[in-house]
Amino acid sequence: MHTDRGQTLLAIARGAIAEQLGVPTPPIEETEWLYEPGATFVTLTCAGALRGCIGSLVAERPLRADVENNALAAAFSDPRFAPVSAREYRGIEVEVSLLSPMQPVTVESETHALALLRPGADGVLLEYGRLRGTFLPQVWEQLPEPRAFLAHLKRKAGLPADFWAEEIRLSRYTVSKWRESEFARS
Repeated sequence: MHTDRGQTLLAIARGAIAEQLGVPTPPIEETEWLYEPGATFVTLTCAGALRGCIGSLVAERPLRADVENNALAAAFSDPRFAPVSAREYRGIEVEVSLLSPMQPVTVESETHALALLRPGADGVLLEYGRLRGTFLPQVWEQLPEPRAFLAHLKRKAGLPADFWAEEIRLSRYTVSKWRESEFARS
């Protein structure tokens, strides 16, 4: 997806948060591609530290609505953080990740799963019964070793780090991502 589309998605995310806080923002030009289905994650950071991250794994609503809803949820409903305040707003950096469709990964064992993971490229969804967790490909920056990546993902899903069962299901996806620091922000 083009850079100008990334800038538009970032503006939509920031604009949704600003509107909720009562901060005026310029209107976003309406274009057809914003109404195609899309699955996104919106990640907020402050001084390099995670400040909120919420997203969708499946494209079930128009891209614009998905970005707006996930931006609002990341800013005001991520259970790990207090809602973003108007005072914090200017110091928040927004990142939007647009997900590819999920691809199931057939694995015979944890060793097989580890061999199939593509560090730096794969976002991974792990499911076991009703438990599930996902890591965006960006998480590889903090957990570059596949065994540690998978162990942390299992813990995120509510499982012990050393747990494995043949009923575990894995899916992978890639992302196109844009971060405000990549562009001049007004």
